[in-house]
Amino acid sequence: MILSAHQPAYLPWLGLFHKMTLCDTFCVFDTAPYRRKDFINRNRIKTARGPLWLSVPVYSHGGPRICDVRIRENTWQRKHLATIDDAYSKAPYYELYAAELYQVLTKRYAFLADLTSALTRLFVRLLGIRVRLVVSSDYDFAGKKSEYIVNMCSELGASTYIFGSQGRNYADLSAFASAGVEVVFQEYRHPVYAQRFGSFVPRLSIVDLLFNEGPRSLEILVRNNGRYASTAKCPGEDEWLISASGDNRR
Repeated sequence: MILSAHQPAYLPWLGLFHKMTLCDTFCVFDTAPYRRKDFINRNRIKTARGPLWLSVPVYSHGGPRICDVRIRENTWQRKHLATIDDAYSKAPYYELYAAELYQVLTKRYAFLADLTSALTRLFVRLLGIRVRLVVSSDYDFAGKKSEYIVNMCSELGASTYIFGSQGRNYADLSAFASAGVEVVFQEYRHPVYAQRFGSFVPRLSIVDLLFNEGPRSLEILVRNNGRYASTAKCPGEDEWLISASGDNRR
């Protein structure tokens, strides 16, 4: 079984969903410490005035776990919805997805993780990604850093673990080798797709891709990047993963 994990994110970017397409199981790492000025409670969309941050106000004193972070108030929702409507109401596929997105965003959430979970599950369904989603707070994974991930792999039955590209900076490869778990590093190549408002801007929220490209979004998201973990064929043309041994996997 192929496993990967990542912290929750608000309106996540494309690379997070690409990682999900490579997995059988994806663990939402909501027991990680909350970090300010990260993507956990914010992300960017593209407006007529350029990229714009949408941030969910939270209580974050004392460095709590992400799953314990509370949303400060709910007036932010009106602002976010109005900004999304202003930016995308004339996009080709806005009407196809807006109602379901608004349904999720108009609900009241006490905890940030509940909001990000609802949004992530919505986007996985809209994109058509076939992956099992679990959350770390439902388990008792022990250890720190690589030891924690090895424990996660053991408890969930994973034989392969996919890190993001930054995993090279901290993954203890010997710990994974001892546990019989193959380590793979994602190398995401951001696709270019149709956008409104001038020159293309990468690394925006997934809503930018969905509203602009609609049912083609998943095809675009994996273009030149990879294959589904459960299939033998790769829709891309280039390398998609780099194994810990340095071998390209196609």
